[in-house]
Amino acid sequence: MTFSSSTQSIFCHRQLDVSQLNYVNRMETASNILRELEAMGSEQTKKTLIKHGAPENMFGVKIGDMKDIVKRIKKDYQLALDLFNTGNSDAMYLAGLIGDETKMTKADLNHWAKNSTWHLISEYAVPFVAAETNYGFELSLEWIQSKNERIATAGWATLSAFVSITADEKLDLTALEKLLDHVTKEIHQSTNRIRYTMNGFVISIGGYVKALNAKAKETAKAIGKVNVSMGDTACKVPDALQYIEKMEKMYPVGKKRKTARC
Repeated sequence: MTFSSSTQSIFCHRQLDVSQLNYVNRMETASNILRELEAMGSEQTKKTLIKHGAPENMFGVKIGDMKDIVKRIKKDYQLALDLFNTGNSDAMYLAGLIGDETKMTKADLNHWAKNSTWHLISEYAVPFVAAETNYGFELSLEWIQSKNERIATAGWATLSAFVSITADEKLDLTALEKLLDHVTKEIHQSTNRIRYTMNGFVISIGGYVKALNAKAKETAKAIGKVNVSMGDTACKVPDALQYIEKMEKMYPVGKKRKTARC
């Protein structure tokens, strides 16, 4: 079928208008989602999360309640950036669930790690996306060297997520073994949340990296009990050895997860 030049011109203008409209709608969607999150929030959940260290800028949305939004949106690079930049904890966590790992840049991820407002964001939302990018391992090694606790914990948590979804043959086992040795030497002299995420790293290696399972259990025995202040909560730090052994009973050692996100 052929079109006259005038018809083609109208068609092209319509395409441009739709593109512009989609851009506007994207901006509106970020605002709409904030309103949607606000409607989902509860004061009780907010109080509970604040006890865990959350900032005031949040609505108090249960993570499970966000899943309907995630199912509807799937992944959206720009929307994730917009939501993270609101500084609202609920929106920032949601950003980690919908971030498009194929489009996230190193600059984007460094911005997220640097601007995480508390450990739920730095240890979960940021690693969710970072671990699934092509430079998750590279960035995590940079982040764990940071003197900023939140950036460092983002690094350890990204390492934990990365090994859980990456085939053993694609892992740098020598580097991971050295990191286990580093944890043995440094964990008890490290700051609060770094201790927590280092402990989590040992657990993740033990459960998800078959070749280093024995080494991880040796590390867990060596570090013993890890003391972490969990604020005004009843939460406890998992015993690394016991947790690895529990994982061994649940499924084969080295079985990988399909995604880092949950």
